[in-house]
Amino acid sequence: MKYLWLSLFFTVLVWSGIDPKDQFTWFLEVVPALIGFILIVLTYKKFPLTSLLYTLILIHMIILMVGGHYTYAEVPLFDWIKDVLHQSRNNYDKVGHFAQGFIPAILAREILIRKEILSGSKLWLNYIVVSIVLAFSAFYELVEWWVALATGEDAEAFLGTQGYMWDTQSDMMFALIGAVVALLLLSRFHDKQLKNLMTV
Repeated sequence: MKYLWLSLFFTVLVWSGIDPKDQFTWFLEVVPALIGFILIVLTYKKFPLTSLLYTLILIHMIILMVGGHYTYAEVPLFDWIKDVLHQSRNNYDKVGHFAQGFIPAILAREILIRKEILSGSKLWLNYIVVSIVLAFSAFYELVEWWVALATGEDAEAFLGTQGYMWDTQSDMMFALIGAVVALLLLSRFHDKQLKNLMTV
């Protein structure tokens, strides 16, 4: 599994870096994936994650790299969906922000459980996981704003607002939805994987 994960990561990374739509946007979008990769390498032996989480992180990285290659506003499949469904914008960025809630929710959940930061109530665990995801989503929106202020027009493709005035708020809403869906769908399966990992 480790070698499949690495081969997929580097294949998509190399593909995304070949003649991207906008070099600056590619860099901005791919940097989080590269930081994530470095953190995984540094923690792989001391704090190995569940296979579920490694898979989800790879999916999130691929979403980032695809967005970096085309820019979030111009991913071809979502241009086609826009035309077929008569939408006003390319909504690939909403996939990215849904993932920005879905994957970090499982990551936060795994760290909180394994470090025994909470004991007892699953309700409190879920509340704190969702709060962490929303904090992370809000921080990412601030980073986008800071980049836009620092670079001016060059950041337009990175922001990907496409003229939608509520883009920032809807991005955070999609992250919230992603977190809630992840907790509802994956908590039981995640618990089984955590049990297996912690008994090894």
